[in-house]
Amino acid sequence: MVYDDLPRRLILPLKYADRTENVRLLARYLAIAAADVMGDAPLLVPVPLHRRRLFTRRYNQAALLARALGRMTGADVLPDALERPRATPPLESAGRARRQALMRGAIGVRPGRAGAIAGRNVIVVDDVMTTGATLSACTHALLAAGAARVDVIAVARACGQQEQQ
Repeated sequence: MVYDDLPRRLILPLKYADRTENVRLLARYLAIAAADVMGDAPLLVPVPLHRRRLFTRRYNQAALLARALGRMTGADVLPDALERPRATPPLESAGRARRQALMRGAIGVRPGRAGAIAGRNVIVVDDVMTTGATLSACTHALLAAGAARVDVIAVARACGQQEQQ
């Protein structure tokens, strides 16, 4: 979906207000969008949150989406495959170049998880894609750990000025 009014009303409460009731609906959208890459027994991996942000939010919305998608499709889910050992500031107002700089080295494969990733087709799951910097950081980490292929899916894609900055 384009990240406009309706998707915002579905995603922002999930992300910031402990409103998880839309997870199943949003996972259905993901299943439809990812149908062409779901056939190769993929491993679903959510974008990680830094532990401080996870503590504040109490859950990772991308992990909830990945688990729901896994239940719908039968795909394996590895919710802790990636970690964000370095906290990054909120990226909402940052442009493309700033996001890429902030994300450089901010995401890695969790120790002990490379074996579960090696040789697998991996799909990284997120709620919103703006510039792609976070998903790119996840992709680089997974490929370095030996993933055979990495695809990315997000519920919504931000289009417009912020994406192009």
